[in-house]
Amino acid sequence: MPDFDSEYDKDLVVIKDWLWKQPHLPHDVDDVLLRRFVLSCGKSLERAKRSIDLFFTIRSNSPEIFSKRDPFSPEIRRVFEVTDMLPLPNKTKENYKLFIYRLNNPNLDLFNFTDAVKTFFMLADTRLTGDMEMSAGEIPIFDAGKVSLKFISKVNLSVLRKYMLYTQEAIPIRLKQVHVINIPAYIGKLFAVVKPFLKSEVAKLIQFHEPDSETLYDSVPQELLPGEYGGKAGSLQEIKQYWIKQIENKRDWFLDDSRWLVDEGSRPTSSGDDRIDAVKDLPGSFRTLELD
Repeated sequence: MPDFDSEYDKDLVVIKDWLWKQPHLPHDVDDVLLRRFVLSCGKSLERAKRSIDLFFTIRSNSPEIFSKRDPFSPEIRRVFEVTDMLPLPNKTKENYKLFIYRLNNPNLDLFNFTDAVKTFFMLADTRLTGDMEMSAGEIPIFDAGKVSLKFISKVNLSVLRKYMLYTQEAIPIRLKQVHVINIPAYIGKLFAVVKPFLKSEVAKLIQFHEPDSETLYDSVPQELLPGEYGGKAGSLQEIKQYWIKQIENKRDWFLDDSRWLVDEGSRPTSSGDDRIDAVKDLPGSFRTLELD
């Protein structure tokens, strides 16, 4: 773990000073979040500055997924019910954090893509601002066992594009591996939806695993997984209830949308980052994909 009493605190002072000089960005930002930017950007302060700007710009331009985030709203409660999205309690020997994401109910009539992405980011925010421990990397595990081909028709293209840009370019984490387990025969059609938005370096991290195979354990120690996957991390429900409680405890924090707003009228003429301009040009439509 980095020594936050020395070099990282020096970097934090530089970043906070820079942030206060940006008239368009929020200034009241959690120190732990700023430290994550420094760490995830390999201690490159210039990269961290660009990521912070993009982080807030995407959020400010995406009210459909970053506003009205009440953990007790019917929409969010429904996502809690039909999905399991949870960080696992223990890290790998390399200090990588593990996650499980899956549908637990195959009835896609209950599933709303935009609400699910909103809840996903609420979970991410809860950990990124509340967990003081800094992992060296992240390993998400997507269980596709209950994802039918109908899932494609539920995808909101505008939200998917913002999700992919945000998770690959702006959120302060370092992806180390990506696993998709229990893949269905039509995984190619599902993957084709995401592929146009996928960076080549991220695509190289993805590993697919057949149902009932044990190939995941070649990369992820089985004992770190929940009991439903043969591990010793506790049950999915126990871990899930813990994280739902953490999200509920931050209700007032989530309801304060002002903490993410960017004042575009005060932005310097040129950001020097083409991604910033691309975000502001993203379509706001809620068009969904249709099955052939």
